[in-house]
Amino acid sequence: MRISTLAILIMATVWVAEPARAQTYDPAYPVCLHVFRPWEYYQCGYTSLEQCRQSASGRGAMCEINPYYAGAQRPSKPGRRQRTVY
Repeated sequence: MRISTLAILIMATVWVAEPARAQTYDPAYPVCLHVFRPWEYYQCGYTSLEQCRQSASGRGAMCEINPYYAGAQRPSKPGRRQRTVY
C-alpha cells in the first residue's frame, strides 16, 4: 500500500513539475521584441528601438531595452603591452 501511494505521489510530482527556463535575453543586442501571442517569448536581435517597432507593428508585441546587453566591446590598442609587476 505504501509503495503504490509513493508511486502515485512521485508520478504526480513529475507530471506537475515545470521545466526550468533559461535566460531569454541575448546579451549581444540592445533591444528585444517581447511577443505575447500565440505564446510569450523574447526575440533579441535588434540594434535600435525603431527597427524593433517596425517589426512589432501589427503584432501582439512590444519593444523593450535589453537589461543584459553587454555593450560594444572596444578593441585593445595594438602594440601596447601590459607592464609586469614583480
